[in-house]
Amino acid sequence: MAKNKRLAAVRATIDPNKQYGLDEAIGLVKQGATAKFDETIEISLNLGIDPRHADQMVRGLLSLPNGTGKTLRVGVFARGAKAEEALAAGADVVGADDLAEKVQAGEIAFDRCIATPDMMALVGRLGKILGPRGLMPNPKLGTVTMDVKGAVTAAKSGQVEYRAEKAGIIHAGIGKASFDGDKLAENIRAFVDAVQKAKPSGAKGTYLRKAALSSTMGSGIRVDVSAFSAG
Repeated sequence: MAKNKRLAAVRATIDPNKQYGLDEAIGLVKQGATAKFDETIEISLNLGIDPRHADQMVRGLLSLPNGTGKTLRVGVFARGAKAEEALAAGADVVGADDLAEKVQAGEIAFDRCIATPDMMALVGRLGKILGPRGLMPNPKLGTVTMDVKGAVTAAKSGQVEYRAEKAGIIHAGIGKASFDGDKLAENIRAFVDAVQKAKPSGAKGTYLRKAALSSTMGSGIRVDVSAFSAG
């Protein structure tokens, strides 16, 4: 009951039909994040694309200027010196055949998966498990690399992955409710800028159509897309 009252109070401060300026939207979403934990602030972008077409897919990795406030668990498929390099860089799980066996058994103790190129024959056999979870290493995202240290460090330092869903919508956590408003704004602008630069060749018409902010337990707040440079 208390939860319902809290949500009702939050929603009463928001006009669902209004598109708010970025700073006002951030203020409202922070104000509505009243749960007993530090809620994640998420952004949702509606893009003028059809991801079912290869030339309209939008996907990438971005290191946010102020991090995400969340520590990712990183798994690395590597052997020998590269496995040692991964552990030294702070990877949570490192292995080869032994790690593959754990994944096949449903033991997936990581949020980001990195692999050296020589391990992809092994990792490829795990595609049906890792793929649907968005965990399959990808050379274009820098998660299939010999620079294991760099990839692990980037993942641990506040890197966020984004990928357009079927309806052309991208979701991403861009900070915590405890973040200063200016830091959230800086993260949001960096994220939107990266998505705009990733505009695919096949996209026609208006690319950035809608934007909204929300917190883990809060309501969505529409953001005026003119707050961002035209894409």
